[in-house]
Amino acid sequence: MFTAIPTHDDQATPLSSRSRKSRIPSSIILLVLIALAFGLRVYKSGVHGIYLDEKLTLVCTQGVVYEGSNQHDVFFTPGKTYFTPAEFWKPKTLNDYNEAIIRSDISNSPAYTAMLSAWIDVFGISDFSIRFPSVLFSTLIVLLIYGLVRRYMQSESIALLCAFLAAIEPFFIAYSHMARSYCTTIFMSLLATYLFLRILDRRSEGKQPIGLYIGYGLTFALTMLGHYLGALVFFCHGLYMLLYVRDWRTYAGLGVTGVTAFVAILPWFIVGGGKYIFMTMAYQAQFYKHLADTNPTNNGFGLILPATLINVFRRMELIVADLFMLSNGVTGGALGFRNLVIATALGLLATGLVYRFSRQETTPLWVKVALPLLLVVAYFVSPIHSLRLIVAAALPLLLFMAYRAIKSFDQSSIHRFVVLMGLLTIVPTLFIVVMAFRNGHTYGITQRYTSFSFPYAIVLVGITIWQVFHEPAYIRWTLSAVLLIQLGYIAKLLDQIYEDHAPKYTYFGRYRESNPYMRAAEQINRLYMPGDTILYPSPRNTPRDEVEKTFSNYSVADAQLTNLYLPHKATYIQRMDTTQTDRILLKKGNTGRLITLFDFEGTTYRY
Repeated sequence: MFTAIPTHDDQATPLSSRSRKSRIPSSIILLVLIALAFGLRVYKSGVHGIYLDEKLTLVCTQGVVYEGSNQHDVFFTPGKTYFTPAEFWKPKTLNDYNEAIIRSDISNSPAYTAMLSAWIDVFGISDFSIRFPSVLFSTLIVLLIYGLVRRYMQSESIALLCAFLAAIEPFFIAYSHMARSYCTTIFMSLLATYLFLRILDRRSEGKQPIGLYIGYGLTFALTMLGHYLGALVFFCHGLYMLLYVRDWRTYAGLGVTGVTAFVAILPWFIVGGGKYIFMTMAYQAQFYKHLADTNPTNNGFGLILPATLINVFRRMELIVADLFMLSNGVTGGALGFRNLVIATALGLLATGLVYRFSRQETTPLWVKVALPLLLVVAYFVSPIHSLRLIVAAALPLLLFMAYRAIKSFDQSSIHRFVVLMGLLTIVPTLFIVVMAFRNGHTYGITQRYTSFSFPYAIVLVGITIWQVFHEPAYIRWTLSAVLLIQLGYIAKLLDQIYEDHAPKYTYFGRYRESNPYMRAAEQINRLYMPGDTILYPSPRNTPRDEVEKTFSNYSVADAQLTNLYLPHKATYIQRMDTTQTDRILLKKGNTGRLITLFDFEGTTYRY
């Protein structure tokens, strides 16, 4: 994928030199980083039970509508008193898969659902197996970021640094533990960006890169069929062309490619499940707006507030802070608004000193002493004594480092690349602000909807850290200490992700045990004897619109999810038990004794 190109670390800044380059071959370092990324992602990837979104993905891969809209003959036939796994697993049609995606997953991610369905056919349906594609694509993101930065920053050291940051990025690690489309679609959109730039390279040489056009069209299609927000990446490509491209043949080539790819996927949005996506989004906007106005706290969906300026700002503060690894966790909510203002003011003062004396040949000793002191003052004057206040104070200076890094690059191609990284970081994030005000609520201001920004934010952070290590010693050592503090917090955050105590990434603040449905299925396979009956709990079902309507007042979800793990040809006698809502029971045929196979305890184990 990545051809060897010359790098120009020596030209990027006068402080770098060939004698300072690592003696370890870059290829070895890259292999270590890829191994690190894979290890961090695969670790505990199958430990925690599947949560609601994964359940929806899983039933879609089998052509099953969550709550049984396309399984009337299994669950809702009048006079039918039982059902079997063989009935549940009867062959599904294309219409079944289409309806499953429409009703269960708002017509989203058909490409990922199809891929995961094929994966399950080969590798099975265990939690580890269904999450492994996310692990793989999340790891490949690291490699792709390396290749992108190496070619377009023309710096091996920056490329390796960005690969390291991508390897330990909490967002990528957390979402690699989810059987959802995010990691796969982020990879496709990032590959599209790489191909986009390669097309511009070849066009600047006067060539027509047909293969690259085809690849770009495919990644466009797969991204759009992975998550509709991926369109923002291609919107940024268009903005970049308007800024820098003046060759009409390039516009024509990419235009034809885009139109062809769009026409290829158009049937999904006209006759397939995609035609319902905008209807569902419109309904959700109204539904969450109603909750924001009438029941913002105890609605079952978390905190949903009206989209006022202050409410949007408070939500976006969290999103923007966590988008950049250097500021992850540095928010007014975590540190206190007053403390954060003090730390920022001290940081601005420190930045002013650096700017003032950086233009002199020698820096006074008092400036070298004052710099670290200014960054730690907030820690001592604040009542919370959090080391994150030191990180907060350093952020203005780190922003100045980013400016100095960009200014140090003497090639216009690198400047243009940085502009593209900036567009791809900012635009998807601003989009959710626009949609929040348009829809009138803050429910959509969530980390996963800025997911397409993360690879490019990592590049900007990598450039910033690279500059830190090319600064005079007093700045370098001071900020290196700050980076170590933040690295410690990132390590702590990764531990919280592994232990399921990081709600902003895992959506859960308490530990999820292993998959309860798989555990129940294993007991059924072990204990069931001819004449026995399996009883499933039946909580009240409250569909909210025609898309979610299932024609039953009682939920069949627990039965569906358990049957996913039962043998396809099994003839176990099963029925819904509308007298209770929590326990999967095995009723022994010879004695009538009830054995509890699993107790969900309300919502405790229904993740």
